[in-house]
Amino acid sequence: MLFTSYSFILFIILLFLLYYIIPKKLQWKLLLVASYLFYAFAGPKYLIYIIITTVSTYIAAHKLGKLHKEQDAYLKEHKKELDREGKKAYKAVMKSKQWKWLLGTLLLNFGILFVIKYLNFTIININWALGIFGRQGGLSFVTLALPLGISFYTFQTMGYIIDVYRGKFPPENNLGKLALFVSFFPQLIQGPISRYDDLAKTLYKEHPLEFKNISFGIQRILWGFFKKLVIADRMLIAVKTLMGDTSSYHGAFVVVLMLFYTFQLYADFTGGIDITIGIAEVLGISVKENFMRPYFSKNIAEFWKRWHITLGTWFTDYLFYPISAWQPMLKFSKFARKRFGDKIGKKLPVYAASFAVWFTTGVWHGSSWNFIVWGLVNYAVLMGSEELKPFYRWFHERFKVEGKFYFRLFQIVRTTLLMSAIRLFDVYRDVPATFRMFGSIFTTFNWGELFTGKLLTLGLTPGDYVVLIAGFILMLSVSLLQRRGSVRESLAAKPVLVRNALVYMLFVAIIIFGAYGVGYDSSQFIYNQF
Repeated sequence: MLFTSYSFILFIILLFLLYYIIPKKLQWKLLLVASYLFYAFAGPKYLIYIIITTVSTYIAAHKLGKLHKEQDAYLKEHKKELDREGKKAYKAVMKSKQWKWLLGTLLLNFGILFVIKYLNFTIININWALGIFGRQGGLSFVTLALPLGISFYTFQTMGYIIDVYRGKFPPENNLGKLALFVSFFPQLIQGPISRYDDLAKTLYKEHPLEFKNISFGIQRILWGFFKKLVIADRMLIAVKTLMGDTSSYHGAFVVVLMLFYTFQLYADFTGGIDITIGIAEVLGISVKENFMRPYFSKNIAEFWKRWHITLGTWFTDYLFYPISAWQPMLKFSKFARKRFGDKIGKKLPVYAASFAVWFTTGVWHGSSWNFIVWGLVNYAVLMGSEELKPFYRWFHERFKVEGKFYFRLFQIVRTTLLMSAIRLFDVYRDVPATFRMFGSIFTTFNWGELFTGKLLTLGLTPGDYVVLIAGFILMLSVSLLQRRGSVRESLAAKPVLVRNALVYMLFVAIIIFGAYGVGYDSSQFIYNQF
């Protein structure tokens, strides 16, 4: 059930009505039922996966909670009897028990994700390796469909169990409430990846009908629909044409594809997140923002702090820091400092942990080499930028460009072009083809074709280009206004007629300019595949 389908629109309208009609103490239970119904639309048989994740996590978290309480009670009761070493030994025993429960839960759930999403990719590479040594045949493939949102809800739930293990908060004792946290339907398609202690603050509360929540939420939903239907799905037509005919569209058209795909991906992904946050807002539930004007970033490190924020912080908290503080890594750091000096020795563990993060980020995005290389190219650029920091500082001081508008603009354009070029791995889905097409930018001099009408062969009419340019200007204007504060708060301060007229104009623009297929067949959100 797509966010942009008739069935989904009817689904959320009925949910909104029921949500504020029923007794408030039943609201979270209605959301649980609605979330499971939403998931069942993708295929009832896939419910087994999300149920296994929920139940296994509930059992493990409950056990971890008991072990935490048992430890606290024991240490309190034997406070006078135990010396420092005794306490340390007891904690080590309890930590071992907790670790076994955590490890079992992680292996089970990440194991399910691996089998469903990555097993065939692994088999392909094993068979390739066997073929090098002359081994005929090879392993057989497994046919398994990818359940809706499995990467998102697995990461969200495993983040929860790790936090319980760390003692960040006690486990949720109500299985139904935990099931809602895992399955909350607006997040299932493309995130954001919520933390339990953030989402639980409003997810289970009783929410009275508040006009501001309804108004702000609907505005956010409409803005998401506008970005998805008017901009992303229209741009998709040209993107498919450019990537589908590499013999005709190379050289200068690779640059066009870079920029078109960047524009499409941003409108598609942020549009979906806007709809998610808007739905939650109508329900009185607070969901974390996932983007913060990423294309205003001055470098790639800043970009990744602004793009898909919840995924980035997940990898930072649950992969980068644990690897950095891992005992073998600390020993390696000590060895490296003695062997290569403090400067290099301190950096090597950070670079090793960063490599693990970016390799895993690539794998998370897809079970193919193009995504892995995409992650590693991001890693290489980030690490290269880190090493070049002294040069950057010297350049800024030497030429006095720091803070200058023209230099900030240069940095923003540079970062956008760099990120757009790296995303070609996502576009062509083939590593050699990506390098070949990128190389054609510098070997095929066909820039004149951009001005001879060939842009009109991409499936877009002059009217489509006008709509896209207007949409780009509107998105840019909104982003610039957001730097001064909430656009919706500013809109709320306007007279009612002005406010309603602007919202109505947005609604009409979606109806008139939305890119629809036969029978209102809008395209799938890009991040649904993950």
